[in-house]
Amino acid sequence: MTEHSVPVPWLVVGFVGQALFAGRFLVQWIVSERKGRSVVPIQFWFLSLAGSAILLVYAIYRLDPVFILGQAFGGVVYVRNLMLLRRGGPGAPAR
Repeated sequence: MTEHSVPVPWLVVGFVGQALFAGRFLVQWIVSERKGRSVVPIQFWFLSLAGSAILLVYAIYRLDPVFILGQAFGGVVYVRNLMLLRRGGPGAPAR
């Protein structure tokens, strides 16, 4: 194993996190197309949070401070958006 190689299980973790994170855009696109307008569904925020959390774990494993900071800050934003949606403000999904 070279200095820059990553064990396969950790690559799987990284790719799963990236797939979840990228999948949020697919969900947002599908929902927006169905509604005929731009929509950010609650699933977008859950996928953002899950993908970001997994990528943060991967970034910590890699000891990458830039990647760690980027993912840690995003998680705060995703949690806050979920809190606002739960509160039921404008744009909140119907219960």
